[in-house]
Amino acid sequence: MSAQEQLAQLLTDAGVGSVLAVRLAEYGSRLLEANRRVNLTGARTPEELLPHLLDSLTVLAFVQEPLIDVGSGGGLPGIPVALALNVHVTFLESTAKKAAFLGEVVAEFGLAGEVFCERAEDAARSPSLRESFGSATARAVSSAPTTLELTVPFLRIGGCAILQRGVMDQRERDAVRDAAPMLGAATVEEHTVGGQRRLLIVRKTSPTPTRFPRRTGIPEKRPLCF
Repeated sequence: MSAQEQLAQLLTDAGVGSVLAVRLAEYGSRLLEANRRVNLTGARTPEELLPHLLDSLTVLAFVQEPLIDVGSGGGLPGIPVALALNVHVTFLESTAKKAAFLGEVVAEFGLAGEVFCERAEDAARSPSLRESFGSATARAVSSAPTTLELTVPFLRIGGCAILQRGVMDQRERDAVRDAAPMLGAATVEEHTVGGQRRLLIVRKTSPTPTRFPRRTGIPEKRPLCF
């Protein structure tokens, strides 16, 4: 059985609808194949990739179009979201080889979207991208307050940042709560989505001050309020 067939079966067994399962399996097999040449994901087998695909689907209920996926890597969660919802997705990835892979997938699958090979700190200064999106996703990027600083500037007022997180302690929660108003946002909801995984939904309430995001590397080195 091929990797694509294995993935389709695993996804179906996990409750994913047959049509979407086939499309996700096609993408997943393409990701695993490309991963042999470019480090796109830590998953090496269909079984290892399955939870990453399922985790990507947990954001679907919160996505507002258009979506920007910050630090896209191999395309999680942006590609599964595009396949499931047929929404316009902008992929932001600073590593050239990863961005090239994303561009190939967008073209091959006929997805509505584009890829920018750029750091979030720089891209957020672009008038065509800043405060232009209904939602922003970021998976496994950095600490929660850092991820907040790298996503909220892209949102229009009323849009939401969908932060996929694992275990969080109270200090990190407090940092997100305190940093959100500085960026023109408010923490709205926290949803557990299985095991230690959770989604933080942060709503944009006012324009982000022009000083954010701070210059390249600073949001990660010195997270707001953390």
